[in-house]
Amino acid sequence: MGGQGSSIADFLAMLASERGAARNTLLAYGRDLEQAEELIGTALEAASAAQLAKLGEAWSALAPATLARKISALRQFFGFLVDEGLRDDDPTHALPRPATRRPLPKILTHAEIERLFATAEAEAQSDSPAAVRMLALLELLYGSGLRATELVSLPLSSVPRDAPFLTVTGKGGKTRLVPISQRAGAALQRWLGLRPADSLWLFPSRTGHISRVRLFQMLKQLATRADMAPEKLSPHVLRHAFATHLLEGGADLRALQTLLGHADISTTQIYTHVDAARLVKLVNERHPLAHARASD
Repeated sequence: MGGQGSSIADFLAMLASERGAARNTLLAYGRDLEQAEELIGTALEAASAAQLAKLGEAWSALAPATLARKISALRQFFGFLVDEGLRDDDPTHALPRPATRRPLPKILTHAEIERLFATAEAEAQSDSPAAVRMLALLELLYGSGLRATELVSLPLSSVPRDAPFLTVTGKGGKTRLVPISQRAGAALQRWLGLRPADSLWLFPSRTGHISRVRLFQMLKQLATRADMAPEKLSPHVLRHAFATHLLEGGADLRALQTLLGHADISTTQIYTHVDAARLVKLVNERHPLAHARASD
Protein backbone atom coordinates (compact mmCIF):
# COMPACT_ATOMS: atom_id res chain seq x y z
CA MET A 1 0.00 0.00 0.00
CA GLY A 2 2.67 2.43 -1.06
CA GLY A 3 2.09 6.15 -0.78
CA GLN A 4 -0.07 6.00 2.34
CA GLY A 5 0.44 8.58 5.06
CA SER A 6 1.94 7.35 8.30
CA SER A 7 -1.37 7.69 10.19
CA ILE A 8 -3.22 5.56 7.63
CA ALA A 9 -0.43 2.98 7.64
CA ASP A 10 -0.45 2.89 11.46
CA PHE A 11 -4.23 2.48 11.48
CA LEU A 12 -4.09 -0.45 9.04
CA ALA A 13 -1.30 -2.05 11.06
CA MET A 14 -3.52 -1.79 14.16
CA LEU A 15 -6.42 -3.44 12.32
CA ALA A 16 -4.17 -6.30 11.25
CA SER A 17 -2.46 -6.89 14.59
CA GLU A 18 -5.20 -6.15 17.13
CA ARG A 19 -8.39 -7.05 15.26
CA GLY A 20 -7.11 -9.70 12.87
CA ALA A 21 -8.54 -7.93 9.81
CA ALA A 22 -8.33 -9.93 6.57
CA ARG A 23 -5.99 -8.80 3.81
CA ASN A 24 -8.90 -7.90 1.51
CA THR A 25 -10.38 -5.69 4.24
CA LEU A 26 -7.06 -3.93 4.74
CA LEU A 27 -6.68 -3.33 1.01
CA ALA A 28 -10.23 -1.97 0.71
CA TYR A 29 -9.89 0.30 3.73
CA GLY A 30 -6.51 1.55 2.51
CA ARG A 31 -7.98 2.47 -0.88
CA ASP A 32 -11.01 4.12 0.75
CA LEU A 33 -8.87 6.30 3.01
CA GLU A 34 -6.45 7.27 0.24
CA GLN A 35 -9.32 8.20 -2.09
CA ALA A 36 -10.97 10.29 0.64
CA GLU A 37 -7.67 12.08 1.17
CA GLU A 38 -7.42 12.83 -2.56
CA LEU A 39 -10.97 14.17 -2.66
CA ILE A 40 -10.51 16.59 0.22
CA GLY A 41 -7.05 17.64 -0.97
CA THR A 42 -5.29 17.51 2.38
CA ALA A 43 -3.84 15.02 4.85
CA LEU A 44 -6.76 12.95 6.07
CA GLU A 45 -5.76 13.10 9.73
CA ALA A 46 -6.09 16.92 9.57
CA ALA A 47 -9.48 16.97 7.78
CA SER A 48 -12.24 19.16 9.17
CA ALA A 49 -15.91 18.29 9.47
CA ALA A 50 -16.65 20.67 6.57
CA GLN A 51 -14.17 18.83 4.36
CA LEU A 52 -15.63 15.44 5.26
CA ALA A 53 -19.13 16.74 4.50
CA LYS A 54 -18.06 17.24 0.87
CA LEU A 55 -17.42 13.49 0.56
CA GLY A 56 -21.15 12.79 0.74
CA GLU A 57 -21.72 14.62 -2.54
CA ALA A 58 -18.69 13.02 -4.19
CA TRP A 59 -19.93 9.56 -3.16
CA SER A 60 -23.62 10.12 -3.90
CA ALA A 61 -23.69 7.67 -6.84
CA LEU A 62 -22.05 4.78 -4.98
CA ALA A 63 -23.87 1.58 -4.14
CA PRO A 64 -25.16 1.57 -0.53
CA ALA A 65 -22.83 -1.25 0.51
CA THR A 66 -19.77 0.53 -0.92
CA LEU A 67 -20.74 3.82 0.72
CA ALA A 68 -21.27 2.07 4.05
CA ARG A 69 -17.80 0.49 3.85
CA LYS A 70 -16.12 3.82 3.08
CA ILE A 71 -17.89 5.55 5.96
CA SER A 72 -17.00 2.68 8.29
CA ALA A 73 -13.33 3.00 7.28
CA LEU A 74 -13.35 6.74 8.00
CA ARG A 75 -15.12 6.39 11.34
CA GLN A 76 -12.73 3.71 12.50
CA PHE A 77 -9.75 5.75 11.28
CA PHE A 78 -10.76 8.91 13.16
CA GLY A 79 -11.67 6.84 16.22
CA PHE A 80 -8.13 5.45 16.08
CA LEU A 81 -6.67 8.99 15.89
CA VAL A 82 -8.66 10.06 18.95
CA ASP A 83 -7.69 6.92 20.88
CA GLU A 84 -4.02 7.54 20.07
CA GLY A 85 -4.19 11.19 21.13
CA LEU A 86 -3.52 12.41 17.60
CA ARG A 87 -6.78 14.36 17.49
CA ASP A 88 -9.01 15.90 20.13
CA ASP A 89 -12.18 15.72 18.02
CA ASP A 90 -13.96 13.27 15.74
CA PRO A 91 -15.33 15.02 12.63
CA THR A 92 -17.13 12.00 11.20
CA HIS A 93 -20.53 13.30 12.38
CA ALA A 94 -20.44 15.26 9.10
CA LEU A 95 -20.43 12.08 6.99
CA PRO A 96 -23.67 10.85 5.38
CA ARG A 97 -25.60 8.12 7.19
CA PRO A 98 -26.54 5.38 4.74
CA ALA A 99 -29.00 2.66 5.61
CA THR A 100 -26.98 -0.13 7.17
CA ARG A 101 -29.58 -2.88 7.40
CA ARG A 102 -28.81 -5.57 4.90
CA PRO A 103 -31.63 -7.31 3.06
CA LEU A 104 -32.44 -10.70 4.45
CA PRO A 105 -31.60 -13.63 2.20
CA LYS A 106 -34.23 -15.88 0.76
CA ILE A 107 -35.79 -18.15 3.36
CA LEU A 108 -36.29 -21.88 2.94
CA THR A 109 -39.17 -23.58 4.69
CA HIS A 110 -38.72 -26.78 6.67
CA ALA A 111 -40.62 -28.61 3.92
CA GLU A 112 -38.19 -27.37 1.27
CA ILE A 113 -35.21 -28.44 3.38
CA GLU A 114 -36.76 -31.88 3.79
CA ARG A 115 -37.28 -32.15 0.03
CA LEU A 116 -33.65 -31.23 -0.65
CA PHE A 117 -32.37 -33.83 1.78
CA ALA A 118 -34.77 -36.49 0.55
CA THR A 119 -33.45 -35.98 -2.98
CA ALA A 120 -29.78 -35.96 -1.93
CA GLU A 121 -30.20 -39.02 0.30
CA ALA A 122 -32.02 -40.99 -2.39
CA GLU A 123 -29.28 -40.22 -4.91
CA ALA A 124 -26.54 -41.13 -2.41
CA GLN A 125 -27.98 -44.62 -1.96
CA SER A 126 -26.16 -45.53 -5.17
CA ASP A 127 -22.82 -44.84 -3.41
CA SER A 128 -21.84 -42.71 -6.39
CA PRO A 129 -18.93 -40.50 -5.22
CA ALA A 130 -20.56 -37.40 -6.70
CA ALA A 131 -23.88 -38.11 -4.95
CA VAL A 132 -22.27 -38.91 -1.58
CA ARG A 133 -20.15 -35.76 -1.86
CA MET A 134 -23.27 -33.70 -2.55
CA LEU A 135 -24.96 -35.12 0.54
CA ALA A 136 -21.91 -34.37 2.71
CA LEU A 137 -21.73 -30.80 1.38
CA LEU A 138 -25.45 -30.27 2.01
CA GLU A 139 -25.20 -31.65 5.55
CA LEU A 140 -22.36 -29.25 6.40
CA LEU A 141 -24.01 -26.20 4.84
CA TYR A 142 -27.32 -26.66 6.60
CA GLY A 143 -26.20 -28.72 9.59
CA SER A 144 -23.19 -26.63 10.60
CA GLY A 145 -23.83 -23.25 8.94
CA LEU A 146 -20.51 -23.03 7.13
CA ARG A 147 -19.75 -20.26 4.66
CA ALA A 148 -19.15 -21.41 1.08
CA THR A 149 -15.46 -20.46 1.20
CA GLU A 150 -14.98 -22.18 4.55
CA LEU A 151 -16.58 -25.37 3.26
CA VAL A 152 -14.78 -25.80 -0.06
CA SER A 153 -11.38 -24.97 1.48
CA LEU A 154 -11.59 -27.47 4.35
CA PRO A 155 -8.37 -29.49 4.57
CA LEU A 156 -8.62 -33.19 5.29
CA SER A 157 -6.94 -32.50 8.65
CA SER A 158 -9.95 -30.43 9.76
CA VAL A 159 -11.92 -33.65 10.36
CA PRO A 160 -10.85 -35.24 13.67
CA ARG A 161 -11.10 -38.98 14.10
CA ASP A 162 -12.96 -39.17 17.39
CA ALA A 163 -14.43 -35.71 18.07
CA PRO A 164 -17.72 -34.37 16.65
CA PHE A 165 -16.14 -31.08 15.56
CA LEU A 166 -14.59 -29.50 12.48
CA THR A 167 -11.73 -27.03 12.73
CA VAL A 168 -12.80 -24.18 10.46
CA THR A 169 -10.77 -21.18 9.35
CA GLY A 170 -13.11 -18.23 8.86
CA LYS A 171 -12.85 -14.53 8.08
CA GLY A 172 -9.66 -12.83 9.17
CA GLY A 173 -7.91 -16.19 9.41
CA LYS A 174 -9.64 -16.94 12.72
CA THR A 175 -10.24 -20.59 13.54
CA ARG A 176 -13.21 -22.00 15.40
CA LEU A 177 -14.58 -25.41 16.30
CA VAL A 178 -17.88 -26.21 14.61
CA PRO A 179 -19.96 -29.14 15.84
CA ILE A 180 -20.97 -31.82 13.37
CA SER A 181 -24.31 -33.53 13.76
CA GLN A 182 -24.51 -37.32 13.75
CA ARG A 183 -26.13 -37.15 10.31
CA ALA A 184 -23.35 -34.96 8.92
CA GLY A 185 -20.74 -37.16 10.58
CA ALA A 186 -22.20 -40.25 8.92
CA ALA A 187 -22.26 -38.53 5.52
CA LEU A 188 -18.67 -37.39 5.99
CA GLN A 189 -17.53 -40.91 6.85
CA ARG A 190 -19.17 -42.21 3.68
CA TRP A 191 -17.42 -39.53 1.66
CA LEU A 192 -14.04 -40.19 3.29
CA GLY A 193 -14.28 -43.76 2.07
CA LEU A 194 -14.84 -42.63 -1.53
CA ARG A 195 -12.81 -39.42 -1.96
CA PRO A 196 -9.44 -39.48 -3.81
CA ALA A 197 -6.78 -40.51 -1.32
CA ASP A 198 -3.97 -38.41 -2.80
CA SER A 199 -5.31 -34.95 -1.86
CA LEU A 200 -4.91 -32.83 1.28
CA TRP A 201 -8.36 -31.27 0.72
CA LEU A 202 -11.58 -32.71 2.11
CA PHE A 203 -13.40 -31.93 -1.16
CA PRO A 204 -10.67 -32.14 -3.82
CA SER A 205 -10.80 -31.27 -7.50
CA ARG A 206 -8.34 -31.78 -10.33
CA THR A 207 -6.64 -28.46 -9.52
CA GLY A 208 -6.92 -28.38 -5.72
CA HIS A 209 -10.29 -28.17 -4.00
CA ILE A 210 -13.72 -27.56 -5.52
CA SER A 211 -14.44 -23.88 -6.09
CA ARG A 212 -17.23 -21.71 -4.69
CA VAL A 213 -18.59 -21.38 -8.23
CA ARG A 214 -18.75 -25.15 -8.59
CA LEU A 215 -20.50 -25.45 -5.23
CA PHE A 216 -23.12 -22.92 -6.37
CA GLN A 217 -23.65 -24.90 -9.59
CA MET A 218 -24.05 -28.19 -7.75
CA LEU A 219 -26.67 -26.71 -5.42
CA LYS A 220 -28.65 -25.20 -8.31
CA GLN A 221 -28.65 -28.58 -10.03
CA LEU A 222 -29.79 -30.31 -6.84
CA ALA A 223 -32.62 -27.80 -6.46
CA THR A 224 -33.81 -28.55 -9.98
CA ARG A 225 -33.79 -32.30 -9.29
CA ALA A 226 -35.73 -31.65 -6.05
CA ASP A 227 -38.37 -29.74 -8.03
CA MET A 228 -37.37 -26.40 -6.51
CA ALA A 229 -36.63 -23.11 -8.24
CA PRO A 230 -32.80 -23.09 -8.57
CA GLU A 231 -32.60 -19.36 -7.82
CA LYS A 232 -33.92 -20.09 -4.31
CA LEU A 233 -30.88 -22.13 -3.31
CA SER A 234 -27.32 -21.05 -2.55
CA PRO A 235 -24.74 -21.73 0.19
CA HIS A 236 -25.71 -18.46 1.88
CA VAL A 237 -29.40 -19.39 1.85
CA LEU A 238 -28.60 -22.70 3.55
CA ARG A 239 -26.40 -20.93 6.12
CA HIS A 240 -29.26 -18.54 6.80
CA ALA A 241 -31.71 -21.44 7.12
CA PHE A 242 -29.33 -23.05 9.65
CA ALA A 243 -29.37 -19.86 11.75
CA THR A 244 -33.09 -19.19 11.40
CA HIS A 245 -34.20 -22.72 12.21
CA LEU A 246 -31.86 -22.92 15.23
CA LEU A 247 -33.31 -19.68 16.59
CA GLU A 248 -36.83 -20.94 15.97
CA GLY A 249 -35.90 -23.99 17.99
CA GLY A 250 -34.84 -21.83 20.94
CA ALA A 251 -31.07 -21.48 20.37
CA ASP A 252 -29.27 -18.76 22.29
CA LEU A 253 -28.15 -15.83 20.13
CA ARG A 254 -24.66 -15.81 21.68
CA ALA A 255 -24.22 -19.52 20.95
CA LEU A 256 -25.36 -18.88 17.39
CA GLN A 257 -22.82 -16.07 17.07
CA THR A 258 -20.07 -18.55 17.97
CA LEU A 259 -21.36 -21.18 15.56
CA LEU A 260 -21.55 -18.69 12.67
CA GLY A 261 -18.11 -17.23 13.42
CA HIS A 262 -19.35 -13.64 13.77
CA ALA A 263 -16.97 -11.26 15.53
CA ASP A 264 -19.83 -8.98 16.60
CA ILE A 265 -23.24 -9.99 17.96
CA SER A 266 -24.86 -7.22 15.89
CA THR A 267 -23.91 -9.13 12.75
CA THR A 268 -25.77 -12.17 14.07
CA GLN A 269 -28.81 -10.05 14.89
CA ILE A 270 -28.91 -8.61 11.38
CA TYR A 271 -28.13 -11.89 9.67
CA THR A 272 -30.76 -13.97 11.38
CA HIS A 273 -34.48 -13.69 10.93
CA VAL A 274 -37.04 -14.76 13.46
CA ASP A 275 -40.72 -14.67 12.66
CA ALA A 276 -42.30 -11.75 14.55
CA ALA A 277 -45.41 -13.80 15.27
CA ARG A 278 -43.25 -16.42 16.99
CA LEU A 279 -41.72 -13.76 19.22
CA VAL A 280 -45.15 -12.43 20.20
CA LYS A 281 -46.30 -15.96 20.99
CA LEU A 282 -43.12 -16.53 23.03
CA VAL A 283 -43.78 -13.46 25.17
CA ASN A 284 -47.45 -14.35 25.64
CA GLU A 285 -46.66 -17.93 26.65
CA ARG A 286 -43.40 -17.64 28.58
CA HIS A 287 -43.42 -14.25 30.32
CA PRO A 288 -43.88 -14.62 34.11
CA LEU A 289 -46.91 -12.31 34.04
CA ALA A 290 -48.49 -13.89 30.97
CA HIS A 291 -51.00 -15.89 33.02
CA ALA A 292 -51.26 -13.56 36.02
CA ARG A 293 -54.46 -11.66 36.62
CA ALA A 294 -54.30 -7.96 36.08
CA SER A 295 -54.78 -6.22 39.42
CA ASP A 296 -57.85 -4.03 39.90
